[in-house]
Amino acid sequence: KTSQNPLIMSTSTTTMTMAVQGSHSKAPCRVFLRTILCLSLLLLPSHATKVCQPFQPLKRNSLNMSTTMAAATATTTFPRGGGAAKLTATTTAASPPSPAIIFQSFLQTIANARSHLAAAAAARAISIFGMYPVDTIKTRMQMKQGDAFRLSGLYKGCAGSLVGQVPYGVLTFGSYEIYKQALLNKFPNTKPALIYALSAILGDVTGSGWLCPSEVMKQQLQAGLYPSMSEAIRGIWSKSGIAGFYQGFTGGLARDVPFRVAQLTTFEVTKSLYLKAKNKGRTAEDTVPLSALEAAVCGAAAGSFSAAITNPLDRIKTLMMTDTTNAYGGSVVACASKILKDEGIGGLFAGVAPRVGYIAPSVCIFFVTYEFVQQKMQKKE
Repeated sequence: KTSQNPLIMSTSTTTMTMAVQGSHSKAPCRVFLRTILCLSLLLLPSHATKVCQPFQPLKRNSLNMSTTMAAATATTTFPRGGGAAKLTATTTAASPPSPAIIFQSFLQTIANARSHLAAAAAARAISIFGMYPVDTIKTRMQMKQGDAFRLSGLYKGCAGSLVGQVPYGVLTFGSYEIYKQALLNKFPNTKPALIYALSAILGDVTGSGWLCPSEVMKQQLQAGLYPSMSEAIRGIWSKSGIAGFYQGFTGGLARDVPFRVAQLTTFEVTKSLYLKAKNKGRTAEDTVPLSALEAAVCGAAAGSFSAAITNPLDRIKTLMMTDTTNAYGGSVVACASKILKDEGIGGLFAGVAPRVGYIAPSVCIFFVTYEFVQQKMQKKE
C-alpha cells in the first residue's frame, strides 16, 4: 500500500517534482499540489488506509461453477486504476479515503503541531534578517561581480525574501516535525536516521512550490538586475510570465533537498547523542532538555557541514535563477557542465566562504530561537 510505504512515497514525489521543466509555466504548481495531496496520506491514521481482510479461496463447485463465480463477482468491489481486486469473505472492500478526509487530517495535524510552526516562523525571520547582508555578498561572489563587498544594496530584496522564506520555513521545518512523528509512530522499528532523512525530503518538497518565486526575485535584486521589488515583479512577468518566477526551480530543489537532509539529520543525530550523554544515569523524570547554548553548538555544526558540501549546488542554483539570457542552458546538468568547462572544478566552490559564514551563524540563531520558543510553548501547554 503506497500510503504506508515511505520509501515509495519519497521516490514518487521526488521524481514528480524533479521532472518539472522551466518552459512549462503551470507544471510546478500542479506538481506541488499533487505532492501535498500525496504527502498528506502519510498523516492519516492507520485504520483510514486499511483495506479488507485477505480473501479466503472459493471452494470449487463442479456442479454450479458459473453461479459461484457470478456471486463472487457481484459481491466484490474492484479498485480503480486497473489494480487487482481484493475479495472478502463477506461482501465489499472498504472504500479509499476521500480527498476531503485526507485534507481534514492534514489540517488537523498542522493544528496539533502549532508550537513547531510558530517556533519555526520566529526563528526563520530572525535568522534571515540578521544574516541577509552576508547572503547578498555570497550571491555577488558566485556571480563573479567585481565589488562584492560594496555596502550599497546589502539589504535589497530582504522584505520579499522574508515574505517567501518565513512561510517556507514554516512549511519545511514544521512539516518535517509532522512527518517525523508520523513516520516514527508508523515505523517504530526503522532506523531513526532514515526517518530523519526522509522527513527532511518530504518537508522540503512541501515548501519548494512556495519558495521559488520569492527566491528568484531576491537573487535578481541582489545581483542588481532590478532596482526594486516592484520592478523585478514587472520585469520577470513581462519577459517570461509565470514561468519566469519558477526559473531555476529544479536547481533550487537539487540544492535544498541534499542540504536539508544533511542539516536536519546531522542536527538530530548530534542532539540525540549529546542528550543521551548528558542524561546518562538520570531517570525519565529527571531528564534535562537541550539548552539554547547547546542547541546553538549542534546547529552550527550541522549548518557548517551542510553548507560546505552543498556549495556546488548552491552556485548552480544562483546562476540558474539569475540567468536572463539562457547562457547556462536552463538545467542543472547544463549549468554544471558550463561551470566546469569555463572555470574548472574550483568554479563549483565559488562563494563557499561567505556561504559557510552565512549558514553557520544563521543556523545557530535559528535553532536557538526554535528550541527556546518551542520549550516555552510546551511549558504553557
